[in-house]
Amino acid sequence: MTDPGFGLYVHWPFCRSKCPYCDFNSHVSERVDQARWRRALLAELDWWADRVERRPLTSIFFGGGTPSLMDPETVAAVIERAGSRLGFAENPEITLEANPTSVEADRFASYRAAGVNRVSLGVQALNETDLKFLGRQHDPKEALAAVGLAAMHFPRFSFDLIYARPGQTVAAWREELKQALGHAGTHISVYQLTIEPGTQFQTRFDRGEIAIPDDDLAGQLYEATQEILEGAGLPAYEISNHAQPGAESRHNLTYWRMGPYLGIGPGAHGRVVRDGGWWATRQARAPETWLSRVDAQGHGTAEETALSAEERRREILMMGLRLAEGIPVDRLGGLPDEGRRAALVEEGYLVDDGQVLRATAAGRQRLNGLLIYLLD
Repeated sequence: MTDPGFGLYVHWPFCRSKCPYCDFNSHVSERVDQARWRRALLAELDWWADRVERRPLTSIFFGGGTPSLMDPETVAAVIERAGSRLGFAENPEITLEANPTSVEADRFASYRAAGVNRVSLGVQALNETDLKFLGRQHDPKEALAAVGLAAMHFPRFSFDLIYARPGQTVAAWREELKQALGHAGTHISVYQLTIEPGTQFQTRFDRGEIAIPDDDLAGQLYEATQEILEGAGLPAYEISNHAQPGAESRHNLTYWRMGPYLGIGPGAHGRVVRDGGWWATRQARAPETWLSRVDAQGHGTAEETALSAEERRREILMMGLRLAEGIPVDRLGGLPDEGRRAALVEEGYLVDDGQVLRATAAGRQRLNGLLIYLLD
């Protein structure tokens, strides 16, 4: 278990359209004052750099929203300021999320020049019908062209797919995964479609307009995913993320290993060390509210909460058991109930060897239930 590192998350809240399944903090806006947003992101970064325990950054992640709508000058400015205020570890990972539309893909060269060395593309599906259902603005040909362009410009790239879509069969999903592997590099993320509160899909689901696969079929789709991707040399290192060994997302590993990370931008969360303790941070969620606060006081922080040792332990369990590697027990500061651990070991859902606490493949498939049982 290596050092989890220190990450910087930068949230860009704007999209061209709101996907019906998305519950992220994203907003459609016809006009964005890029220069004002650049100044605000740099101001908040400066404010936090003076407050947190400093250590070299191992990663930056531009998320959203649609960060590929950011001016490359803004991306470059944030990377430069992060380096000057916090410093970089050797070979930092700098990721930008992008939509695979041709207009945004044409900007890849500029992002690479700005310092981005990894992109994550929201492909989501490889057939026209499901892309339209998911509200995506690209078609399969455009998506695969963007993947190819990413491979040309960036040392590392990844793309996302969503499964358990209405009417999806295991056979069709297997074929789609095999097609995806023909274009994948060393990393791919695969997420199960869920109906999130407050989304357009929830409204349609409640009206009976859409139906998603039941638990049994969703389980079969998950198992097919693990089989095919592991067989292709991309085993799951986390529930939804697959990579060749050594090609894992270092930024996301910081989250799952519960390392410190600073979050700036509307609605961004963080876990930082200051004043000798761990703090949870949250920025104002609404873009205009956040922007006004930064203009007025130099930051858009809405909440700072000191984490108790027990809160920290629970978070480490919830995040770390997502990982195939598990959690070193000396990081936990206390194990869950021995009887409950033993019962999960007996059922084949948990490995507990005195040094590492790790969910098995079957346990990760049922992680929500496993965590409820351990933490109740």
